[in-house]
Amino acid sequence: MPKNKTSFICQECGYETLKWMGKCPGCGSWNSFVEELVKKDNNIFLDKNNEPKCIVNIKSGEHERYDIGIKELNRVLGGGLVRGSLTLISGSPGIGKSTLLLQSANNIAEKYGKVLYVSGEESEEQIKMRSDRLKASNTNLFVLSETNMEIILSQIEQLKPMFVIIDSIQTIFKPSMTSAPGSVSQVRECANEIMRTGKLKGISFFIVAHVTKQGELAGPKVLEHMVDSVLSFEGERTEEFRILRTIKNRFGTTSEIGVFEMNEEGLIEVDNPSNVFLEETSFKQEGSIVIGIMEGTRPILVEIQALVSETKAIMPRRTSVGVDSSRLNLILAVLEKKLKIPFYNCDVYVNVVGGLDIAGTFGDLGLALALISSIKSKKINVDKMIVVGEIGLTGEVRPISYCDRIVNEAEKMGFENILIPKRNREKIKVKTMNVFGVSSLREAVNKVF
Repeated sequence: MPKNKTSFICQECGYETLKWMGKCPGCGSWNSFVEELVKKDNNIFLDKNNEPKCIVNIKSGEHERYDIGIKELNRVLGGGLVRGSLTLISGSPGIGKSTLLLQSANNIAEKYGKVLYVSGEESEEQIKMRSDRLKASNTNLFVLSETNMEIILSQIEQLKPMFVIIDSIQTIFKPSMTSAPGSVSQVRECANEIMRTGKLKGISFFIVAHVTKQGELAGPKVLEHMVDSVLSFEGERTEEFRILRTIKNRFGTTSEIGVFEMNEEGLIEVDNPSNVFLEETSFKQEGSIVIGIMEGTRPILVEIQALVSETKAIMPRRTSVGVDSSRLNLILAVLEKKLKIPFYNCDVYVNVVGGLDIAGTFGDLGLALALISSIKSKKINVDKMIVVGEIGLTGEVRPISYCDRIVNEAEKMGFENILIPKRNREKIKVKTMNVFGVSSLREAVNKVF
C-alpha cells in the first residue's frame, strides 16, 4: 500500500510545500497555507488504444454548436454553445449569474433535450421559486441539490443530459479527499472529473465560480487553464445594466461583450447598447464628449465626462472610472507639453457613463477634448458630434481600426458630425453626416471649440 503523505497548499495560487510557511513564495499572500492529505497511486495502466496519431490523419471539422436562445450570450461564446465544452462563469454575489444560467437552461431544454441544474447553494424549492418568476418551466429541465461529486456523476450517468450547470464549484467535494470544499485540492479534482465527463460523453458544462474581494476569480489558476471558456459577469447590483465579458475562449474571440438589463422578469437582452449608454446624454455640456469604441466586432457609442477643478493640495487627485489611469496620465502630459495647458494644480475626475470599461485607444481624442472643455469652461460649438481617434506622444492624431463601423453606428444613431483621424477620412463614405479629418491635437481643438 502506498503511504499517504501530507503537504501544505496555498489556497490562493496552489503552491505546494512540505512545511508550513507564513508567506507564499508563489503569490505573496500571508497565512494562506492549509495542510492537506496527498494520496499517490503508483499503479500506472497504459491504454494501448490511445496512441500518438499523425496530425495529417486526424479529421478536422467545425464544432457542433447549440443555440442558447439568448443572442447576447451566443455572441460572447462565439456563435453558440459548443458541444462537450466546459465554460466557467464568475461574478459578484447577486449580479445575476444564476438567473442567466436558469434562463439558458430552460431555452436549451425546450430546443434540444434534457438539462440538469445542480445547485450546492440552494434547495430545489428555492430554484423552483426563481423559475416561476422567470417563467422557466420545462419538462426537460431537471434540478438537483447536491454537493457530493460522486452522487452528481451517478445522476448524470442515469439522466444522460446534454447540458449541465454546476452552481457552484466551491461547494462541490469528493468524499475520498480530506480537505474541505472550496480548497485548492477539492476544486482541482472536481473540475478534473467534470472535464473528463464532458469530453467523454459530449456533455456541455457551465460552472459557476466565486470571486474574491478584489473581484478576481476565486480558486487556483489551474481552474482557468482547464476550461474552454471563462466569462465574467460585471455590473453594480444597484444598477439595472449588466455586462457579460469573455476572458478566455477557445472557440471564438475574447473581445466580445453582451449587455443585459435586469428587471423583475429576469435578464433582458440589450440589442442596441449605444442607445442605452446615450439615453440621458445632453449635448453641448462642459466636459462631456460622445466617443465611439469597439468591443469585439460591435461598435458602441458612449459618453465620457471630465471634471477639472483647481486645488490647493500638494498632490492633486487623478480619479478615473472606466478609463485606464495610466492612459489618463499620458494624455494629461501631452496636453501640458504640446498645448501648454496646466493640470499640475488641478484635480482631474473622469467617468464613462453607463459603467462600461474602455479598452484600447479609441477614446483618446474624446478624452483630451473633454478635459480641455472642462478646464477652459467651454462648450463644444458643433451640434451632435462624436469624436474618435488615438493620440500619440508628439500630439498627432493617429488612425484607428474599424473606423468605418463606428461611423456607420453614429449615422444610425442620428449624429450629424464626426471628428476622426485624417488618414481614416479617405476611406469613409457617408451621405447624412459631416466628417472632419484632423492630423494633430491642436487642429482638433480649433475645429471643436
